[in-house]
Amino acid sequence: MPVVTKKYQVTIPKEVREALGIKAGDKVVFVRTKEGYVIKPLDDFLREMAEIMKDVDETVEEVRKGLARGIARSLRELGEKE
Repeated sequence: MPVVTKKYQVTIPKEVREALGIKAGDKVVFVRTKEGYVIKPLDDFLREMAEIMKDVDETVEEVRKGLARGIARSLRELGEKE
């Protein structure tokens, strides 16, 4: 069982390193989840984030168009009331 040292370091067990493909010198991230924290190689984490973010530009544009339609409708409705 790994033990935290005085410098707050811990050795990642061999079977975990092998399962994650972690080698000496690799950078890792600790990702918070509902269940706790998960350790991931930085490259894997960045790939996952890039995949999640790939449609953000389209989504932002859709939001802008939706807001513009909503504003236009509200202005028309205000004009009808006067």
